[in-house]
Amino acid sequence: MKINNLHNFDLTLAKAKELQLSLVDKLSIGNGPEIAGISLVAGCDVAFDKKENLALGAVVLLSYPKLEKIDVLTGSAPLRFPYIPGYLSFREIEVLLPLFRRLSSVPDVVFVDGQGIAHPRGIGFASHIGLFLGIPTVGCAKSRLVGKHDGVGTEKGNWKPLLFMGKSVGSVLRTKSNVKPMFISPGHLVGIDRARELALACTGKYRIPEPTRQADIEVAKYKKVRQDGD
Repeated sequence: MKINNLHNFDLTLAKAKELQLSLVDKLSIGNGPEIAGISLVAGCDVAFDKKENLALGAVVLLSYPKLEKIDVLTGSAPLRFPYIPGYLSFREIEVLLPLFRRLSSVPDVVFVDGQGIAHPRGIGFASHIGLFLGIPTVGCAKSRLVGKHDGVGTEKGNWKPLLFMGKSVGSVLRTKSNVKPMFISPGHLVGIDRARELALACTGKYRIPEPTRQADIEVAKYKKVRQDGD
């Protein structure tokens, strides 16, 4: 699939902040694909090899609605950006872009293990990579980065809006009954309500939506194979 050439990754912190502030205006938040029209979804995740100073990435393509694996791609890339909260996309996206480029088919939606617009400057991992990919992206985070919310009911499907600086930036969604909720926010080319609906539609019996759950499994496998080979 085609990848947009937004910027390189040889950046200072000051340049990264400048880029975030300029790229946030390019995001399109609203509507998004109808669930009934979706046939392919993807998930991505990143792990790290601290010994080798490498980012390890996995992209998984799944059918919808069966959520069966069609394609799995893994790879590594040198880490060029330090670990700084709020700027993790500059550290993690670079390893994923070549994997998306090699996908056998273009997914209708990409699920990201991270934040979308629920971010201090409105452009988390899911939003940032969404601009590179040019397709709808949904942020599926296991913890809150910004904002406040009311208590969420204990049943699967219960949710409350996540509010930051006076506006809704996502949903706090119970994806499994009696288990901690997920923080779902639109990345790019999808709205808040549709992002929540998509995340719930792609969640099975586990807390984490299946696309990002499978990506997490595959990147862990890849890391283990690399370490066992050393």
